[in-house]
Amino acid sequence: MSPRAGRTGPRTLAFVESPVQLLNVLEWAHAHAPGAGLALVVLSPVDPMTRGQLRRMAELAREEGHDVRWEEARGGASAPLRTIGGLAVPLRRARRVVLGDPFSRYVQLLLTITRAPEVVVVDDGTATMEFAGQLARGERLVRWHRKGGRPGPRDLALAPVSAAARRRLSPGEGRTVEVFTSMPMEDVPPGVTVRAHTFAWTRDRFGPPRVTRGADLVGTSLVETGVVDADAYVAAVGALSRTHGARRYFAHRRETTEKLHRLAVETGLEIVRPELPLELVARRGPVGRTVVSFPSTVVHTLPLALAGTGVRVAVCDIDPAWLTAHASPRARGFLSDVVGTARGAHPLRRRHRRPNPHRSRSRHRHRRQRNLHPRHPTTRTTTMTAASASRC
Repeated sequence: MSPRAGRTGPRTLAFVESPVQLLNVLEWAHAHAPGAGLALVVLSPVDPMTRGQLRRMAELAREEGHDVRWEEARGGASAPLRTIGGLAVPLRRARRVVLGDPFSRYVQLLLTITRAPEVVVVDDGTATMEFAGQLARGERLVRWHRKGGRPGPRDLALAPVSAAARRRLSPGEGRTVEVFTSMPMEDVPPGVTVRAHTFAWTRDRFGPPRVTRGADLVGTSLVETGVVDADAYVAAVGALSRTHGARRYFAHRRETTEKLHRLAVETGLEIVRPELPLELVARRGPVGRTVVSFPSTVVHTLPLALAGTGVRVAVCDIDPAWLTAHASPRARGFLSDVVGTARGAHPLRRRHRRPNPHRSRSRHRHRRQRNLHPRHPTTRTTTMTAASASRC
């Protein structure tokens, strides 16, 4: 055990299912529980990319002196029962529970067991904004890209569990709830304490990075979640790479190999699969002078992680024409909120090119596909400085 961690015990129990959640638990511990080791449980997913990043983040957590328990939580039909049964005693003993994804059915099940008087929700990306808003409005907990659709049989079966978890995530007599976030909180649930997440641990531990010429693009899994059309997305990435002179594309861990291969062939970009969350990769460097992203967590987190480096972030709006027929009614508004709440953002001009009606049918069809996006997508830029970071 690292001497920095102090005594590790069952007092604080943390659950994570993604690399970003684990990073944000480390940030919370650095900011609000210095010297207190955590019992950190990784509820491992099956996706190889996510598992690889989680293992590397777990190594960093151990270096910080925290106890890490790796659970094959999805390793077969009996895995959930075995995992929950094995965690029952630590859950009942814990005084504080730290979690990253309140929408997770797994986490919701675990919340029904614990009676911890302190609950901390750390950032799980932009989903944290949606969680706080739903809790404040008294709504059931539903991920933003599924909101507006009909509940399925599984949702109905687990509705009592979700309702119980929602009560555990609400402040009450003898129970406090804290949200540790770098996201803007427009709707704060009554009684919930919001603490600023500034990526202090990341900046202390890594960097500053070497800043290179040109731009880097940040990928998104909006195609994989069924929100954005694949053809529109590939075309938009191509337009952004030409506009900003991008050379590298940092893939989201959930992007498919097939889509990434297509991006490499059609745009000429170098595809990079990060081994750690992008905030750490960028902080370690090298990183482009401009980082271009679609609406996602990084438009809020990178200005904090890279404060003072002079790197600029450009945010590309999602054109409504890119959305699939299966995108939830909430999708358009949520993505706009992500862009609109990015601090200090300034829109660039959008220029449209009109299709030529005299083209042949085949050329016109090809042109229609290209016009799923503007030639120069609307972008908003934010210069990453210490001042802007402190406002987030």
